[in-house]
Amino acid sequence: MKAIEISQPGGPEVLVPVERPTPEPGPGEVLIKVAAAGINRPDVLQRKGHYPPPPGASDLPGLEVAGEIVGGDGSSAGLRTGDQVCALMTGGGYAEYVAVPAVQCLPVPRGLSMVEAAGLPETYFTVWSNVFDRGRLAQGETLLVHGGASGIGTTAVQLARALGHPVYATVGSDERARAVEALGATLGINYKTQDFVEEVKRATDGRGVDVILDMVAGDYIERDVKCLADDGRIVIIAVLGGIKSGFDAGQVLRRRLTITGSTLRARPVEFKAGIARALHEHVWPLLEQGRIKPVVHATFPLEQASQAHALMDSGAHIGKIVLTV
Repeated sequence: MKAIEISQPGGPEVLVPVERPTPEPGPGEVLIKVAAAGINRPDVLQRKGHYPPPPGASDLPGLEVAGEIVGGDGSSAGLRTGDQVCALMTGGGYAEYVAVPAVQCLPVPRGLSMVEAAGLPETYFTVWSNVFDRGRLAQGETLLVHGGASGIGTTAVQLARALGHPVYATVGSDERARAVEALGATLGINYKTQDFVEEVKRATDGRGVDVILDMVAGDYIERDVKCLADDGRIVIIAVLGGIKSGFDAGQVLRRRLTITGSTLRARPVEFKAGIARALHEHVWPLLEQGRIKPVVHATFPLEQASQAHALMDSGAHIGKIVLTV
């Protein structure tokens, strides 16, 4: 099969087309003929040598795909050969075929294309697990999303809004602020020209927000603490701004704040299967009703993965970048 390999750590140019053996599905796995594969920030970190795949995972990049099941055993998830699915994986998505645990597959939602479906798994698994499970966003509560124009951000904004939560989002331009507002955000905040702490306090009449989804960390955590309402929660899912943070721990004590975080890639199959079941019950109906939809900024053929990564590195996209096979 054709695949995209990381030849050495570096820039987008290290992504090169290669020929690889078609993977053999193991027990409980299905073989998917890939139609499209989503690009995510962890792929970029792996390309740079900063995020190696977990033991036993493919060394090829790619954490989500959509395509057709062409082999393997899908009985554990009620799947059969010929079914069209999207799937979350620990690696290997930049290829013509990939083997995936069946329980990490979900049907392509009615009305969505393969390209759109390929942009679902990594972002929706991540948002559901961190905003609703770990962050415990409850009825009547508010959410602040950093990186609101990213794939994760556009997903979090739409999903929280569809479930009735006011959402605020930080972005890097006025254009992006308007874009996230069009997706349902109560307020898009341009962090380059506005102080997001002041804007959140003003928009919430000084109360603050209940949950913050933070992919920046670094010096954002100190400001996040100031943005939180009493009993508020910060959920860190990436550290694009650095791993070290300084904040007023007294605020955490006095106002009963929680700072937590998680990564998804190395979690057990059973954990991911639980998220898949929750998404199928609570989120897939919203997708099929058209109340939420993946935002696809651009597509590239598989062999142009390096150009797709260059676009992601530029930060000029809103939503997902997808490879087509």
